Amino acid sequence: MLILGIETSCDETAAAVLRDGEEILSSIVSSQVEIHREYGGVVPELASRQHIQNICPVVDTALRRARVTLPRIDALAATYGPGLIGSLLVGLSYAKALAYALGRPLVAINHLEAHIHSVFLENKSIEFPALALVVSGGHTSLFYLPAQFSYQLLGSTRDDAAGEAYDKVAKLLNLGYPGGPIIDQLSPRGNPKAVALPVAKISDGSLDFSFSGLKTAVLRWVERNNLLEAKDSEAKQQHIYDLVASFQQTLIKSLLGKITKAARLHPAKSLLVGGGVACNQALRMELTRRCQRLGLKAHFPSPELCTDNAAMVASLGYFKLKMGQAAPLELDADASLKLA
Repeated sequence: MLILGIETSCDETAAAVLRDGEEILSSIVSSQVEIHREYGGVVPELASRQHIQNICPVVDTALRRARVTLPRIDALAATYGPGLIGSLLVGLSYAKALAYALGRPLVAINHLEAHIHSVFLENKSIEFPALALVVSGGHTSLFYLPAQFSYQLLGSTRDDAAGEAYDKVAKLLNLGYPGGPIIDQLSPRGNPKAVALPVAKISDGSLDFSFSGLKTAVLRWVERNNLLEAKDSEAKQQHIYDLVASFQQTLIKSLLGKITKAARLHPAKSLLVGGGVACNQALRMELTRRCQRLGLKAHFPSPELCTDNAAMVASLGYFKLKMGQAAPLELDADASLKLA
């Protein structure tokens, strides 16, 4: 069975062709980083307009790389939420049109579930029950999975997502965009204990996350030390290295604390980590160490499957279709769609 997957939930226009939900015949991603770089973050209107320009050539390229034609496609899978509504509508509408024209079934995919499922594309022996962390520019959510395709939401961010905090700190320090890869690259040059930054404490004891206070603490430290007004020097550069190292260490500490608490409340055998921030090398290392202490096996997708892509959408679509979960063509996008 050949599945064409389409993903346009934020600022990546992506299409992929998979055979039987596992073999990736093609996976094409058109990035909009250069368009949004000058703003230090994604501009929704610009993102949706760019998707309109990119969707046809991206799908055509995916089909060509897979060496298949549209009539050979057995089903369509497309993200319908959560995400930016304008962006979602482009990919979903395109997939619905193809499904109608070809007379093929359409499978609607939850973006968060796709990120969790991306782990299964390269890991065939995941043990359950499991915990799953989705950590990206738009989402930071923790789930409990008693079995595959079964989800219980344990906690999510109450304000900024982890990736959003990275971007905002990088923008504050004029480091560039996207902030995550830049800060991950610079952090080893700094002392992660140089700047004392707070880990948010949720008063009700929940497993929710919060990163706005951390971001504000970075801003206040910059203001107190006149970091942006200081002349360029080796000392200023080292202050920046120390600050971003301390920021990253504190953010990771927050994630580790919630996972540790979740593992005690919901005993599991595995931890699945997906989303763009799962590319972060420091996070991978620290999570792997913590999981060893907790008796969990940590599973991460390869970097190309961490960031938004359509291979995870097509793969999940195959399994959803096998479970009889085709969607009606009247389905609409849902920017605030939940999982569990």
